Amino acid sequence: MTLYKLNNVIQNYAWGSKSSMHDLFGYSNDDNQPQAELWMGAHPNGCSRLAGTDTLLSDLINQQPEQQLGEKTAKKFGELPYLFKVLAAATPLSIQVHPNKARSEEGFARENQQGIELSAGHRNYKDPNHKPELVYALTEYHAMNGFRPLQHIVKLFEEIEITALAEVAREFSANPNGDSLKRLFNALLSLDGDEKQSALNDLYGYYTATNLSPLAAQAIAYSKEFKQHYNDDVGLFAPLMLNLVVLQPGEAMFLYAETPHAYLRGTGLEIMANSDNVLRAGLTPKHIDVAELVDNTLFQPIDPQSIKMLPSTNNGVSCYPIPVEDFGFDVVEVTQAQSHVVQSAEILFCLDGEVCIQSDDQSITLTKGESLFASFDSQDYQYSGAGKMARAYN
Repeated sequence: MTLYKLNNVIQNYAWGSKSSMHDLFGYSNDDNQPQAELWMGAHPNGCSRLAGTDTLLSDLINQQPEQQLGEKTAKKFGELPYLFKVLAAATPLSIQVHPNKARSEEGFARENQQGIELSAGHRNYKDPNHKPELVYALTEYHAMNGFRPLQHIVKLFEEIEITALAEVAREFSANPNGDSLKRLFNALLSLDGDEKQSALNDLYGYYTATNLSPLAAQAIAYSKEFKQHYNDDVGLFAPLMLNLVVLQPGEAMFLYAETPHAYLRGTGLEIMANSDNVLRAGLTPKHIDVAELVDNTLFQPIDPQSIKMLPSTNNGVSCYPIPVEDFGFDVVEVTQAQSHVVQSAEILFCLDGEVCIQSDDQSITLTKGESLFASFDSQDYQYSGAGKMARAYN
């Protein structure tokens, strides 16, 4: 066999939606739990199983790594190098930064030497890998991604006056660059005690303002929404510094290492390198290591017009330009029978309709919300039917 239908794990994190997975894909939720993420892959914290068996996908891969992954992937990564998800956020996730590959390796080794347990709440590095990500919107999807253009930050801090940050904000306005942005961001994250409460009270004073510029009004609206879920959190200042992004269904964006970001609400597909390294900057009750986070952040603005990805489309296949080797991502409109050459292990997820996948004498039909693993050994497969599927590979 080279095609394997998958049974996948749903993670019930508190920020997850109780209805989106059911509404989009018909997944049951009899206990009315928050269904945050459906994991498709071989990650130990939520490994897929081969449908109709108790066999973990990771066991299948480990028994025959070169046949399942291909020689190149097996030698370079030694495992399935990506994790594919459906992510359904009803409330904001933490503002976070992912360290780059070299810093992940250094940090993982350092914390191992220090004897910090992998499960410890104050551990920053869970593995030696980086965690670049792509998100593809299935519903309207709200997020923050990267620092705003510097002049936008200047205007916002001039209009939204925060006394506790006034001096560092003035220095930034006088000379907006990467170094002054770093000092402002560090000062914001380091607010504590009475100074923090004073700064938040200043911010809250703008929640009822009616004469704000459109730029400030939008930032304040997001901050006010965050406060419903994270009262008195430094992350409430984040909309003053980070790009606010709204993806419409079918739009995608990439999240680079060393870039602050947060998913806010909506449902999408997410594909990432097989890592769990997260440095948090707010909107969270979890551990925040300001010094480590700032040290792993690239203080460069991102043009908001460049955030949405433009795929190349050919013969119904939209291929997204991924700047890392860990994963690739396509969306395939299935209207007629076509052949596809397999170059690495793939996971196919049916987004809509019904799609039949055939390889040699095997045939698996996927309906909306179902997925399969195609091994490198399958060499090629044919797909037919009427529907849409997403394809993860590397």
